[in-house]
Amino acid sequence: MSLKTRSLKSVLKKRSRLTKSSTIFTPIWQAKAFAFALVFTIFLNSCSDPSSVGIELAPGNNQVGVFFVDFELPAEVVLLDSFNTTNQSILVVGEEQDDYFGKTSGMGFTRLFINAVEERPESEAILDSMFFNLDVVSVNGQGLEDPKFYSVHRLAEQLQDTLYYNFNELSFEENPIASSEIEFGETKDTTLMIPVTEAFAEELFGKMKRGTEFNNLFTFREYFPGVAIKAREGDNTTIGVNLGFETGITTFFHYPGDTVATTYEISTASSRSFNSVKSDRSGTPTAVVTENQVAYKTGDLSGMKSNLGMAIKINTDPVDEFLDTLSGVIFKQVVFELGEIESVPDGQNPPSSFVAYFTDDTNEILTRSDGQPITVQRDGLPQTEEDESGQILPSFNAPAIARYNQNENIYRLGITSYLNAVFRGEILNRDWLLYGNSPETTGDDFKRSFRQFKVRDNNIKVRVIYSKIR
Repeated sequence: MSLKTRSLKSVLKKRSRLTKSSTIFTPIWQAKAFAFALVFTIFLNSCSDPSSVGIELAPGNNQVGVFFVDFELPAEVVLLDSFNTTNQSILVVGEEQDDYFGKTSGMGFTRLFINAVEERPESEAILDSMFFNLDVVSVNGQGLEDPKFYSVHRLAEQLQDTLYYNFNELSFEENPIASSEIEFGETKDTTLMIPVTEAFAEELFGKMKRGTEFNNLFTFREYFPGVAIKAREGDNTTIGVNLGFETGITTFFHYPGDTVATTYEISTASSRSFNSVKSDRSGTPTAVVTENQVAYKTGDLSGMKSNLGMAIKINTDPVDEFLDTLSGVIFKQVVFELGEIESVPDGQNPPSSFVAYFTDDTNEILTRSDGQPITVQRDGLPQTEEDESGQILPSFNAPAIARYNQNENIYRLGITSYLNAVFRGEILNRDWLLYGNSPETTGDDFKRSFRQFKVRDNNIKVRVIYSKIR
């Protein structure tokens, strides 16, 4: 099940454009292009010609005036409801502590898979060793030179053929079947081979050789429902475990007289899985976030955290206020800029991108009449399209992507085509729900890590370059 959405049919009226005065802040963006960094304020309703508000970039040109304006957009945080983490292909396993987000714990739950036609060890086979392998494809955390502890636990109940959400959890045995301390250092992807306990190895190897439990996948899963993978509290590190043939149990054995070991694999390929998240935000700015799908102000900071499902809602009313002061203009370049974000500790990374979904007071993603979720579309592309019946609908198949600039600690989203379409009345201006995924990637990155960032509200802005024919 995807994120909860709401049809545009429920949005019948365009938000009224406000006529009250707005404050426009002097640009500091692209400061190198200017010989000064003067900050000043212009009140829109004080100008005799509102369409001339802003810094004139080409004074003396008697044909075209070019102006630059920037203004802030208010932000809140929203804890998304129905955050489905089923079969995301990555298990998010970690324990993190943050002054803003609080304590976040992630466990991964998955079934295991056997190939029933693969040759099993025969009765005279001799066990050499057995490991539970974790195919680690990402490491995000602090103090990576220190050992981090991970444990694998046998499930005490079956995964059902149903949808699981990040608040779900299954019961598992307290004592792990495998555990180990790992020092990652600079390593961000590796296969961890964790020795299983001697008692479990002997039990499982005996079933492989003689038991009916390995006759087919169904009898195997009845015997072994799956595993839970967890981290140690206080390690402040999260790993992403890729599911497939590289994650699972590898058994090494030989026969009398053999000098080379043979292997038998139990993997997590084609196996149902989900991520479980626990969040303790007490004593932090996000402690006020108590209900899903409700927008909250968290002081002068706003934050996004993956897999927890905490997104940022942007109030775009200032866009309407600004447009109401203009006439006869063309927008040359418009950028939504989020950042500079708060510093990220060494070893951690913020989400690489996000998209801006349309939302309203429900704080749910709005959809078209055909159920497609709608976003700000990429620059240079139409923001609307005509369906088979001739109805004009918002475009949906080319979402604009805000990408993270690591050198500047800033996300930028091009919205020139969007603002031109709003100004011409082709599309309604709506609030945005910033969601940490890129449609260019396979899967949903917002459900496959604990990546996060925080930003001060005065660092969330729209920067506009526009021209007016005189």
